[in-house]
Amino acid sequence: MSAPAKLPSCPICGKPADPKLKPFCSERCSDIDLGRWLSDRYVIPASEDEDDGDLPPARKPESE
Repeated sequence: MSAPAKLPSCPICGKPADPKLKPFCSERCSDIDLGRWLSDRYVIPASEDEDDGDLPPARKPESE
């Protein structure tokens, strides 16, 4: 028989992950992670020269 698959550890506290909350072990750790994203502690690096070809050019506000 093969061994059961080992669950990955929670990225916040290191405990085994709960399959319902994967990759976290608890709602608390999930909320901590969300708070870190919302407070800009986590960032996704981007290059300044990325092409935004899909976006239309920015419009200037009309003066009244």
